[in-house]
Order: sequence, then structure tokens, then C-alpha cells
Amino acid sequence: MSTATERHNDEAERREAEALDAYSRVVVDVAERVAPSVANLRVMRRGRGGQMPAGAGSAVALTPDGFLLTSAHVVTGPTHSSGRTGKATFVDGRELSWRVVGTDRLTDLAVLRADGDGLIPAVLGEAEKLKVGQLVVAIGNPNGFAGSVTAGVVSALGRSLPARAGRTVRHIDNVIQTDAALNPGNSGGALVDSSARVIGVNTAVAGVGLGLAVPINEATRQIIGTLMRDGRVRRAWIGIAAGPRPLPPHARARVGRSGGVEIVEVSQGSPAQRAGLRAEDLIVELGGQQIERVDDVQRLMTQDAIGRPLPVRILRGDRWLDLEVSPIELVE
Repeated sequence: MSTATERHNDEAERREAEALDAYSRVVVDVAERVAPSVANLRVMRRGRGGQMPAGAGSAVALTPDGFLLTSAHVVTGPTHSSGRTGKATFVDGRELSWRVVGTDRLTDLAVLRADGDGLIPAVLGEAEKLKVGQLVVAIGNPNGFAGSVTAGVVSALGRSLPARAGRTVRHIDNVIQTDAALNPGNSGGALVDSSARVIGVNTAVAGVGLGLAVPINEATRQIIGTLMRDGRVRRAWIGIAAGPRPLPPHARARVGRSGGVEIVEVSQGSPAQRAGLRAEDLIVELGGQQIERVDDVQRLMTQDAIGRPLPVRILRGDRWLDLEVSPIELVE
């Protein structure tokens, strides 16, 4: 009997070791593939005595010719990014000067241009394909320690993170929550899936065992491209914070789909408030387009929507309402 128990224990230990080895192999492979694309940023600002240290963080190489992606709060001051420069150090020992190309503090994303080429660009993934419990790896430079790697899982999806630019407050939607250990200096670094694709930009440490990352998705890809091209993002704004929510059965039968977008908060004096939208309203259509995810709303908030009335269909309790909202330009 004891022999059978010992064999069982030995088999369990073998399987546990194999699982651990498989986990380790994934993390090691991801780190080896992505770490060369992640830079340690030293940020400088102009002061009365010349250039002065202003912080540190991480960045991810986007192109071989020097475009880098980071968090806006890493390279911006309280009001504006003007004058911020610094050095980007890579794991191969290269140290390159960089300048700010453009920032969007309302998604906490910024694009830099390093004075060099031959960079190893990271492969961008798609955060919409993530699942809770999925393995993710954070690569950055916490406390100045270059190329640090931590691993964990996706703890939650669909979170909102408040972002401020001057008097304007906007919620970054569909933020990724992870338990991968993040520390000061990780901001701007890569959150990576098991296929070594960057699916998020680490942006905040919200507490012990709680890290947040801005997702890489269709909406943020457009923002990154606009920052690279124009240096700024001109967008429409209706003034809501929102998250995904399943539709009740009777609504599913009526609209023929399972999800909508629930309004979590309506900003005071916003177009949404003037249109009569309220917290807990479920948006199912906006501008004639079906709305199932927050991204569906964000995709409509382009400069073309500024000042153009958009019909919005909502479910409020058991009532269907057709309203009209006129987005305004979002200004910092």
C-alpha cells in the first residue's frame, strides 16, 4: 500500500516539475525575444541650471528607425511635455538620446524618437483576445534595474482608469489588470502574452499584487499611429465612463446579440448629460452602429464626429429610449 502511495506521490511530483518547466520555458522564451526591444528611459527637463533629472521609466521599440512607445506620464510634466528629453538604454548596452514626438495623456500613451536605428521592434498583439487567467509577462526597468522580468496572470479585464489632462478627466477603458509584479520604473514597459506579443503598456501600480496596463487594441493602435504622424490626437468626446455588460434576455432577443455597453459615470456638463444619458443606461447603438464593446464607442469618437449629432439607442431598465448626443472636441 505504501509503495502505491509512493508511486502516486512520485508521479504527482513529476507532473508538477514538468508543468513548472513548461511555465519557465514560456517565460524565458518571451523574455529573450522581447527584452531587446525594451529600453530604460532617463527623463530630463529644462531648469534654471540647465537639464535636470525628471524621472525614469521604460519604453518599447516600435520601429527599427527609432520610434518608441511609452506612458505619457513618464515623459510629461504637470501641464505639458515641452522640453522633455533624455536617454534610452537597451540591454545590448546602446544608449540613445530621444525626444518627445507626441503625447496623449488621456490614454497615457506617448511616442518618442530615439537618435539611432537598427532597433529591434516589438510585435504588437491584440488585447481583445486576452482571457482572465491567461499568462502574461511584464518587462521593464523597475527602480532602474534594466531588463527586469516578472510573470503573472490576467486578473481582470474591462477595468477603467481615470486619466487627467488639465481640467479634462477621461477614463481609459478596457484596462488590463494583472498580478505580475510592477514597481516604479515599469511604467511604459511591455506587458506581453505567451507568444511574445505586446498586448499592453504598463501604466500604474494600483496596490500590492495589482498592476494595470493600457491595452493594445484597434483604438490604441490608431492613437499610436496618429501620434507618430501628427504628434497629437484630435478626438470627439461625449463624457461617459463605460464598461461591457451582458444584455438581459428580452434585449438579446430584440437586438440579436448578447452584449452592450453600460454607462458607469456621466461627466458634469458633458454632451452625454445634456443628451439625457444616465449611469446604468445600456448603450446598444450609437451613430447607427451596433455597440457591443467600449471599443465600439471609442472608434466613433474621431475628429469627424465633432459637432455632428449622433443618434443613440439605450436600454434603461425595461424601457428603450432613442436620444441624440452631439460630441464636442476634447481639449486638454
